[in-house]
Amino acid sequence: MFVTVLLLLVTICAQGGNGEEKAEAQRPGHVSVVIVGGTGDLAKKYLWQGFFDLYTNQVSSGYTFSFYAGGLSPADVATPVLFEILKAVSCSKDVSAERCALLKEQYLQLSQYRQLKSIEDYQELAKHIKQELQQEGITEAGRLFYLSVPAFAYADIADKINNSCRPTSGAWLRVVLEKPFGHDFRSAQVLASQLGSSLKDEEMYRIDHYLGKQVVAKILPFRVENKNFLDPIWNKHHIERVEIVMKETLDVKGRMPFYDQYGVIRDVLQNHLTEVMTLLTMRLPLNLSSSAEVLQNKLQIFSSLLPVGKNQAVIGQYQAYKTAVQQELNKTKDHVSLTPTFAAVLAHIDETQYEGVPVLLISGKMLDERVGYARILFKNDIFCLQNHNSVHCKPKQIVFFFGHGNLQYPAILVSKNLFKPVLIDDEWKEVTEHKDVSVLGLPISDYYVQTPREQKEAYSELISHIFTGRKNSFISAENLLASWGFWTPLLRSLASSFPRIYPGGTDNGDLLDVRIKGKDISYNSEVVIISPDQMSGTSADGFQVMQGKFRSADMVSAWAEELVERLAADIEEAAEAAVREGGVFHLALSGGSTPLALFHRLALHHFSFPWRDTHVWMVDERCVPLTEMESNFHSLHNHLLQHVRIPYYNIHPMPVQLNQRLCVEEDGGARLYEQEVSKLVNGSSFHFVLLGVGYDSHTASLFPGNKVDELGEGLVALTESPVKPHQRMSLTFSAINRARTVAVLVMGKGKHELITQLSRVKDNPNKWPVTGVKPADGRLVWYIDYDALLG
Repeated sequence: MFVTVLLLLVTICAQGGNGEEKAEAQRPGHVSVVIVGGTGDLAKKYLWQGFFDLYTNQVSSGYTFSFYAGGLSPADVATPVLFEILKAVSCSKDVSAERCALLKEQYLQLSQYRQLKSIEDYQELAKHIKQELQQEGITEAGRLFYLSVPAFAYADIADKINNSCRPTSGAWLRVVLEKPFGHDFRSAQVLASQLGSSLKDEEMYRIDHYLGKQVVAKILPFRVENKNFLDPIWNKHHIERVEIVMKETLDVKGRMPFYDQYGVIRDVLQNHLTEVMTLLTMRLPLNLSSSAEVLQNKLQIFSSLLPVGKNQAVIGQYQAYKTAVQQELNKTKDHVSLTPTFAAVLAHIDETQYEGVPVLLISGKMLDERVGYARILFKNDIFCLQNHNSVHCKPKQIVFFFGHGNLQYPAILVSKNLFKPVLIDDEWKEVTEHKDVSVLGLPISDYYVQTPREQKEAYSELISHIFTGRKNSFISAENLLASWGFWTPLLRSLASSFPRIYPGGTDNGDLLDVRIKGKDISYNSEVVIISPDQMSGTSADGFQVMQGKFRSADMVSAWAEELVERLAADIEEAAEAAVREGGVFHLALSGGSTPLALFHRLALHHFSFPWRDTHVWMVDERCVPLTEMESNFHSLHNHLLQHVRIPYYNIHPMPVQLNQRLCVEEDGGARLYEQEVSKLVNGSSFHFVLLGVGYDSHTASLFPGNKVDELGEGLVALTESPVKPHQRMSLTFSAINRARTVAVLVMGKGKHELITQLSRVKDNPNKWPVTGVKPADGRLVWYIDYDALLG
């Protein structure tokens, strides 16, 4: 086969090589390219075209090639698929039709499919490559394996390559890995360790296709070329904020099994947008071509990033996502996914140069347009008294425009009230004739615009870099772990958070607009959970109490102080009615911080409350001594019981400590409390039960995954909390749902997304425990303050 190849090479070379990119100093010879997963979507869309571009650029450089598509399917099934893919590759515009036909014919002859499933398959491939080299007497330059397969297969394939398919005689080995590289710090660390046992770090090329985009690749050179202009203003005194944005109009159809496990932060922010952030903010290297220096300077930025938590992020999910999950993943209709399809994260860099400068990273699906850009917005200290359209009063900004959007082509834009950027690179040109479009608030005519002379596909660019051994466009193991080290704490803190639901496209309006306040970020607009026809009373602006419906139950809403007043009055009213009816009032109270304001209100303002006839019970208790600060009873005693005149024998703490040990099943504490309830409370039906609800929707000490339906008819049970102290004692739904009145108190902005989610989920007590609160013969009332209701 190689004889035919060489004859065609002579023909092609006589017509002149195509492409200006030359290989760096490395031994010419034969290169075997193996795309594992070679008939998959990525290979079909980008990789075969990228390697064809490499082949056409290197055809006259002394290299010869063979290309292999590897996969699990038998060769007779996959070969026809491969050749259909190969027929679709195309040449650049400056290649003649005749020459293009020759190149494509050559590419097809050099390509074949091989089943790569077992270690024997890889051994056979190595044997085949060796035989071809020996028969043609060609020196081997290297082997390039592109793993276009799920990440869980990386370690096994790397091991097979290492044990049976390594080149010999000084030829290089390069193995390309596609994201995701783990889903958090620990998994990335494990994957790096597994790969490290088979491959050297210099042999691994972790690819992020964003780094192959021409504008992204130009960020560092642009900063160097315009150093004289940028040095005085690239700091906290002049930069107002940095925005790095990737907006998409598509949904996640076809990617659901992957996407629902990862979400937008792992899919886009942790890699693409983070890489752009480091390029914008890292210290400029002395030598741009030094991969080691570039990667080291990126690493320095990670060590300077301030930690991000829930207050530095907002998340959203497009409305149709829930149904798509149910359909594509065969989930039931009550299944709700918390996977975010939109996220805005606020980062800060703890360096003098960038102190206090907000860095926004934003991405989402089903937004109003497809566009990607990074904008550096500068402060403007000029005030135009009369001519507000003066160039001096317009935004000062540099925009690295990755593509799509209004402009439709990649470009670097510098507003004319900043400076005119220099143009050194021959592969870039200045755009002087503009169509009538605006980019981020300015007409295109108000910018100096530079764009590549020829638009190149990101994968083609990166494949060229892999071939020449340029590593500064790829992710090192050290930088990968540093990135996950930054993002993992945020991902954990958001794991049980409820994303804001948005309709998608232009209908989103201002629903996803964000507001920066100091080091925190929040949604700018409020979301009303209940419709006006469900409400009665005055608007929130009137500071009045409103009544309505929430989850088909009664709801009372007001600002926090008025809400607490109303709840305290309702409890006193229930107490007086119960005492009139039967001479006693049984009140069960939850722990936590939410009811503290209520306890103070009852203690300080309700002097006619019938405490002498009231029995106080605990809804739940932490398994700690009652004298410790963490004890719910300790908090109840300090904030309420010691301030009112209630007989001590009317107070019923949970017996979590028996026989000098805490919550041991054999001690029967839960059974003792149940017996006490049954003995003193008529029909075990409390008159009033006060509940709260946690961020994960737990209520009492009934947590997601506790399998509350297995607790049966028992009134009290030992349960397990995901946070310390893990052991708890709690009333069960059987006890709670016997009550005459159950109140659920929800307060604070932090509960807004929870309320949003609860407004649309169906009853599923194992996943959303509070949805198990359904009084059989009593009344359920939600007390929700405006912060939680409106955000």
